[in-house]
Amino acid sequence: MAQFGLENDISNTLKLDVPITNAPIARWQRKASSSNAAAGGLSPGRPANISLNSSKTPGKTPGRRKVTPSKTLQGDRFIPVRNEKQMEVASFLLSKENQPKEDNVSAVSLEQQKSWSVTLNGCNLEEARILQFSGKPTVNPDGQHNSMKSLYSHTITPMSIKKTRYISSTADRILDAPEIRNDFYLNLMDWNSRNILAVALQNSVYLWDATHGNIIHLMTMENDADYISSLSWTKEGSYLSVGTSDCAVQLWDVEQEKCLRSMTSHSARVCSLSWNSHILSSGSRSGQIHHHDVRVAEHHIFTLQGHSQEVCGLKWSLDGRYLASGGNDNLVCVWPSVAQRGRGDANQALHTLSLHKGAVKALAWCPWQSGILASGGGTTDCHIRVWNVNSGSCLSSLNTQSQVSALAFAPNYKELISAHGFANHNLVIWKYPSMAKVSELNGHSERVLNIAMSPDSSTVASLAADETMRLWKSFEVDPKKKPKDKMPRSLGSAFTQSIR
Repeated sequence: MAQFGLENDISNTLKLDVPITNAPIARWQRKASSSNAAAGGLSPGRPANISLNSSKTPGKTPGRRKVTPSKTLQGDRFIPVRNEKQMEVASFLLSKENQPKEDNVSAVSLEQQKSWSVTLNGCNLEEARILQFSGKPTVNPDGQHNSMKSLYSHTITPMSIKKTRYISSTADRILDAPEIRNDFYLNLMDWNSRNILAVALQNSVYLWDATHGNIIHLMTMENDADYISSLSWTKEGSYLSVGTSDCAVQLWDVEQEKCLRSMTSHSARVCSLSWNSHILSSGSRSGQIHHHDVRVAEHHIFTLQGHSQEVCGLKWSLDGRYLASGGNDNLVCVWPSVAQRGRGDANQALHTLSLHKGAVKALAWCPWQSGILASGGGTTDCHIRVWNVNSGSCLSSLNTQSQVSALAFAPNYKELISAHGFANHNLVIWKYPSMAKVSELNGHSERVLNIAMSPDSSTVASLAADETMRLWKSFEVDPKKKPKDKMPRSLGSAFTQSIR
């Protein structure tokens, strides 16, 4: 019996003729309600609002369709746009129709008026209309007779031509540098103003004349256990200072190939050198920086004590006002020149910058902006930081994801080039001051130890632990014009050549 009762209940529920009380009202009922409400509000004697059901649809509320005012007011009316020039021409033509024509106007005068009209108004007023298209389609440079193609063709203006610079990804020269000492803290290469490149290979110094291709063996240390630890040219390029592992600083006359003097004042190897006129500054593993006046017998005139570990980076600014030093203690110190300080300030640096987390060997002064210094950190830091030495503030910082071993500014394009060790073993060109990457120079198989710029700042040389020295022509002033080759290929192979 319970089964029959359940079937009856289901059949009663499914009957469609029974009204559903809780359902929303039908669409036709809502329309009828809206029309009756509108009619009731306008006709007297009827209620203003008539509703068949008080319940409302949850999602949509009935309402009147809005009429766009613009379509109601304007419709399809077209209002032409007339510029000021067309209105002036139209006014002139309308006024000219009311003027009497002169019969004694000569043909020369008409031609002259026509030329004046074209020059002043851009068109002949005799043939002008109130509304006309100005300008003519350009002639198709390809000689096509298609009128539509000629109409939409255009020529590129000089302002829209984007000038791009080609940077070769391969080295222009590869020189063999056997027995190079793989030591991150040494400075084994320098390029002078006379286009001569000095390279230290173990315990010997070799000179390569980049103009004529000549190679000169300058010197070799007497003790085979000693080695060359640093090199630096004078500004004029006629003298070369050589730092050694036996704590000495030698001064050589390159033209005479003669050692002028050997200066001893340090207690450890000399791994960094920098010139400021007749003052030669040297940095040692002991952490001290010595100033040498090469003109006098008592050459050691000043000592700077700001580093607790080896001074592996040393650079004088181009104006000679500041000396920047970087050490294995992760510090960058900025020192004023001897002329700007007193004898009692030996232990006081102008600024001690301590943001780096690794050894600072890479230092470079900006040649076109005074007081700007760039520094690079070692493996535990990998950052390039740009400083304003006047205020001691850090202007920018960039994580290179690789050990920074050397830095140099390229004034021809206002760029900064960095040399890297672990793990990239390459050179990277950065746009200054945005520090956007311009290009990567890959080719070395081991870490790059030093870089040097050519005198004309068009070529950078890189010396790496893979016993090769590569020359990259990445900063030529006019890349479209083929420059004269200042580095002849007559010596041996065009791609590989030994430095000695």
